[in-house]
Amino acid sequence: MSPAEGDLAVSVALPRAGTHRRTTQKPEVVAGLAAAATLLAGSTGLLTAYVALAVAVGVVSTVAATRLIRLALVIHAAKRSFGPCRGVGFLGAGVVASGLTTLALPLVPATGRPLLVLFGLLVALPLHLFGVLLLPGAASTVSMRFRRGFDGLSLGVSLAFAGWLMPPTGGMPPAALAVALLAAGGLSIIAVTALRSANYRRASVLCGAGAGSCVLGIAALGVLLNYHVPDWASLIAAVPLVVGPILAAAGTRYANPGAQPPPPGEPETHLSAYPLLTVPAVVATLAAVYHLVVVGEFDHTSIVLGLAVIPTLVVREVFAVLDIRSYARRLVSQEAHFRALVTGANDLTLVVDADLLVRWQSPAAARLFGLADADVLGRAFADLMHPDDAASVTALLTGVLTGPASPTGRSPLVTARLRDGYGLWRDTESTVSDQRGVPEVAALVVHVRDVGERRQLEHRVHQLSFTDQLTGLANRRDLMRAIVTQRSLAGHTGTLLVIDLHGLSAINEGRGRAVGDAVLVEVGRRLRAGVGGDDVVARLGGDEFAVVTVDGSMLAYALGIRLIGALTEPYQLPGAIVSIQASIGLAELCGGSGVDDVLRRAEMARRRAQQLGRNRIEWYDNYLEEQLVRRMDLERELPGAAARGEFDLVYQPVLDLHTQRPVGTEALVRWRSPSLGTVLPAELVPVAEDLGLLDELGQWVLHKACRQAAEWSRGGRRLWMSVNVSASELTGPEFVGRVAAALTLHQFEPDRLLIEIAEPSGEVDILAVVSQLGKLRSLGVRTALDDFGLGPASLAHLRRMPVDILKINRSLVSDPSGWQGQGKPVIDVVVSLGRRLGMEIVAEGLESVDQVEQARVAGCRFGQGFVLARPATAERVEAFLEEFPSPSH
Repeated sequence: MSPAEGDLAVSVALPRAGTHRRTTQKPEVVAGLAAAATLLAGSTGLLTAYVALAVAVGVVSTVAATRLIRLALVIHAAKRSFGPCRGVGFLGAGVVASGLTTLALPLVPATGRPLLVLFGLLVALPLHLFGVLLLPGAASTVSMRFRRGFDGLSLGVSLAFAGWLMPPTGGMPPAALAVALLAAGGLSIIAVTALRSANYRRASVLCGAGAGSCVLGIAALGVLLNYHVPDWASLIAAVPLVVGPILAAAGTRYANPGAQPPPPGEPETHLSAYPLLTVPAVVATLAAVYHLVVVGEFDHTSIVLGLAVIPTLVVREVFAVLDIRSYARRLVSQEAHFRALVTGANDLTLVVDADLLVRWQSPAAARLFGLADADVLGRAFADLMHPDDAASVTALLTGVLTGPASPTGRSPLVTARLRDGYGLWRDTESTVSDQRGVPEVAALVVHVRDVGERRQLEHRVHQLSFTDQLTGLANRRDLMRAIVTQRSLAGHTGTLLVIDLHGLSAINEGRGRAVGDAVLVEVGRRLRAGVGGDDVVARLGGDEFAVVTVDGSMLAYALGIRLIGALTEPYQLPGAIVSIQASIGLAELCGGSGVDDVLRRAEMARRRAQQLGRNRIEWYDNYLEEQLVRRMDLERELPGAAARGEFDLVYQPVLDLHTQRPVGTEALVRWRSPSLGTVLPAELVPVAEDLGLLDELGQWVLHKACRQAAEWSRGGRRLWMSVNVSASELTGPEFVGRVAAALTLHQFEPDRLLIEIAEPSGEVDILAVVSQLGKLRSLGVRTALDDFGLGPASLAHLRRMPVDILKINRSLVSDPSGWQGQGKPVIDVVVSLGRRLGMEIVAEGLESVDQVEQARVAGCRFGQGFVLARPATAERVEAFLEEFPSPSH
């Protein structure tokens, strides 16, 4: 905000409450009543006229000046500048000057009073003029203030000229003439300036009226003193001198110190154009004609006053011409800016009349659309659009012409294809603005923008949002949308298949991510080739894919089998041939509470398929969910179970089938969970392995079993203690060292410890297993191959693995009805092969006497099963062992 615009930032602010108005009026009312009483006392002779005049004007001036100066200080504190508070400060100083002039009257001799009043007018008049000229809205620039001053001065000189000619002959005293001329010019300037701001602030009007009243009162007092009127006649001048300060102070009631000045776009020509210019000329002309008719000649003073009107009018016109030229330059500059904006804009601007004909187009038409004026002007706007869009365009423009204005104030949007100058159809959006209310336009203004690139970008963004960038398949968002669409169909069917790939991480680590990405791309191609035309194939992320098929459960299962077959075929890539495995979970689209629930069910089925093995398919059902919930409960509770003391061991004796005496025990872990109950190894071990807790569990079992076996050995029981370990636990680099440390800690003989390992699967490093078994044998620890006959390559492992005991799975021990079938020859072959390799044979899982006899007859020396002895706690096993006295007993 410039100082010129912010001078006296006293804006109109209507009183907020009647109490506030009464509070602000009270000092002025009291001062006015006191002044009236003083003047009444002077008119009745209780006080001398000049004393009464001095007291009345002094009281009112003191109250008004205090309010004005206080307001100036408030404005200065709010704006942090002297510029905004100058106007009200000058007005307060003018009121002080008026009051001091009247206060000095009683102190000056009668002969000096006219000069005192003239001096007071010379001081007060400029202060009031500056105050009024600096009022808000009066003049925003220095040039405009000069213009306002000469407007008032020309009117004042004309009035002075008329005043000189109109009275009877005899002339005026020089001092009275000077006072009258000053008053005429000053009052005219104040009136013109105050009226200029009348439409903006009542504060300005009241302050201007107060300043004019003060000037008028001093001038009247000066004229009366020069004509030597009686003292009581001077009280006539007291009325404007008392009313003026009250009006000026009243104007402060409408002041808002924090308000901003009026906007710069307000017109500055009100009361300053030719109607105002004619007023001085008319007044001077009428006075001159009257004087010629009555007197018939002009004296020197009349001629000087008449000629003085001309310079003021000339100077005023000079300022007007300067303003006009400045305005013309601004118009030229604005037009240049407008042309630059329109020419360089990215929108084509068209002016369309009420007949929907194009009257004007912006220069950017050639650059943006290759359109010349001859191609557009005079044509209907709809003719420029595609025939399929012309009707809707015409209807929209007609609605703008005939319908009411939009309640939101937004311009209507026209979406259509426009034919450019090269014969191509361009996607455009147009906004329509009704400018018929603007006389210079009186038409519709249409802004046309080419949105072809934006449409292409939107299409690209849509592709990025709903397409996997590597495989070109749908992404998760598009898959969810497809499920929603399929579920919304009446009587819909369909199935969701979630596919998880196994082995891709090894490919990325061993052959590089580029090879892994190539595998993913080929997976996407095979999936697209294997599904139907109405099915949706999507990549959920990483190595997880999904298929939404419209087929029912049976066909979806068959589709899953085909997809597994296609995905597990070798991938022949440049420089590499790789293979992967897959697990598929299926869920019906009609199930679940929503899309997320359908995907969750398919994910659960896929997870179950992965747990049960690879290259298999699992359907979702309620039992599956119960199993997975159980699995999640196990995963939540297992961490920290050892520290909480929730693990326990039970022991199952191994008997000699010929003597029926116990020769060893097998340690079996149990998890006694307070919330889940007793958890068996079949559940516990896979969860511990997935959570990375298998080593912790294995160490606990090893130490617990060795400690218990050592106690039994010290009691004279020469039993072996077998401990189960997984292949991953066995191949750990610290396993052999932990076994040696446990034997030393518990002083347990190495040959009495039996480490059982399940038959390795295809993913286990056989060489590492063989190496670890050899290290255990070097410690004196015996090893056993557990569940032999359950794996796919059992016989091939026998020659490679250095084990001492072979525990054959119960599937090789048939019932008596199958003695002459295939069961007997198989167990005979296994037992014979084991003996030839130097292994002892243990038949496990014996549940009947017939199975025990069958194993004994086949050549198995040892047996283990429920029919011989059930797993039990250490105390119960000790009681069982008491039935078979040891040599020490």
